[in-house]
Amino acid sequence: MSNRDDLTLFSYEMLALVGSGGAGAHDLRLMARKGRMLDWAGESQFYAEPKRLARLGYLKARKEPGKTRERTVYTLTEKGLEALREWGRTPLRFTPLKSEALLRLLAADIVGEGATRESMGTLRGDLDDLRKRVEEMAASAELLPHRRKYLLLVVSFLERVIDAYEQLIDDVERELAP
Repeated sequence: MSNRDDLTLFSYEMLALVGSGGAGAHDLRLMARKGRMLDWAGESQFYAEPKRLARLGYLKARKEPGKTRERTVYTLTEKGLEALREWGRTPLRFTPLKSEALLRLLAADIVGEGATRESMGTLRGDLDDLRKRVEEMAASAELLPHRRKYLLLVVSFLERVIDAYEQLIDDVERELAP
């Protein structure tokens, strides 16, 4: 296997989201924003990375009419397909978590248990929003029959992540009760 030093985890995310049907940069951004739990890159990266991948030969760019102006649609090239296939065969390692909730707990002895408990409780409303978005992802999986099985596996995992956060809030409220 060749070493793909020019590709990052975000690069592979872009290649996978472009998928077999192609997508514009705005489409890629909307896909990530809609799911929100998988939206970890800055907005400008959704426009810059596809251009970079096209320059490197992983994506092909073509112009199409848009709603208000011409838009660029990207499709996978053979090089992009091979990069995804090669990456898919490599060993998988755990991706580090970025969690403000866990950081708040690490600072509880400094900021106080009451403040930590109170701030953790505010996360419930956010989790309700995330759960709705994940439900929408599940419904939209029906529109992509070639990816349905895989998308539903992702949905199932994200539901369990939300459940874990809800359990964490319950634990914090119980353990840090006055």
